[in-house]
This record gives sequence, C-alpha cells and structure tokens, in this order.
Amino acid sequence: MTTLEQVEKLRAMANISYDEAKAALDAANGDLLEAIIELEKQGKVNAPTGGGYYSSEKPIDASELAYKNNCWDKQAKNCNGSETFFSLMKKIGRFCLKMIHKGTANYFEVLKGEERKASVPVIALALLLIFAFGVTVPLLIVGLFFGLRYRFKGPDLSGNTVNDAMDSAADAAEDLKKSINI
Repeated sequence: MTTLEQVEKLRAMANISYDEAKAALDAANGDLLEAIIELEKQGKVNAPTGGGYYSSEKPIDASELAYKNNCWDKQAKNCNGSETFFSLMKKIGRFCLKMIHKGTANYFEVLKGEERKASVPVIALALLLIFAFGVTVPLLIVGLFFGLRYRFKGPDLSGNTVNDAMDSAADAAEDLKKSINI
C-alpha cells in the first residue's frame, strides 16, 4: 500500500508529478528504491553522474578523512595531538645543531685596552662555564682586576646590551681597584 508520505518523498526526489510517483510506487509495491530504479529505466529520472556503485564500506565524511590524512599519514603526531618520540628527537637535534652553529659563528673576546688578547668561540666559553664553572668565573673576575675587558662579537650578537653590561662590570672593577689603592 502506497502512502501519501512515500508519494511526496518520491515526487520531491525525482521531480515528477503526483500521478507518476503514485504509479511508480504502486508498480514497485511501495518500495521507494525500486520505484526510482523503474523511473530511471523509463527515462523520467536522470541517473546520477559517474554511474552508480555500491559499497559495503562505512562511508567516511570529509572531516574524518582530513583528520586521518593529517594524523596518520604524516606520522608526526599521534591522534591525540601529542608528538611522537621520533619527531620530538628530530626537533631537539635541529635545536642543538642551530645552537652549535651560532656558538661557532660568534666569539668571546678578551681585550687589554684596545688590543685583542684572545678570541674563543662562544660554544667554548659555554662548555667551560658548564664543566669548569669554579675555575672559569674566578679567572674572569680576576682578569677584570688586571685591566682586561670582555665582549661578544659575531653576526648573531648585534645587540649591545650584553657588551654594555660587561663594560659596566669592568668599570666597576676599575672603580673598586682605585678605591682600594687610596
């Protein structure tokens, strides 16, 4: 038995009259799919472009597909948003290489007046501070009292704030030395 709801649905889907929809549904014994197939065979309804196909796979919506492509195919992140161990190690390695490059391109200079007495890469100074802090810092302080000045020079050290601070430390050492001699 054909209901008014079925006729209305078929009429809206196939863009046909009520009479054609009722006749197609009656011929298909109320089966909406069979009625549409019969109308396609009669040429009253256009078949979908690209030919129809049937798949037993669960359909995937576009957002789920984009999520899978961004998440699993790139293997940079787990699906909960956290980074994988490999990608994290890769970032740490890049950071270390960048720091090594900057440490070898920039220099720590020791000056006596305007004459440069020594120049070492910043990475060497950093390693001395890390592994021989108890020796390096006292030597730098004693050097200030013997009239040495320190500065950083290089392409990544364009700001003068560190060098200004080092000059003020040298000036303070000179002032302290003068006040002790009086």
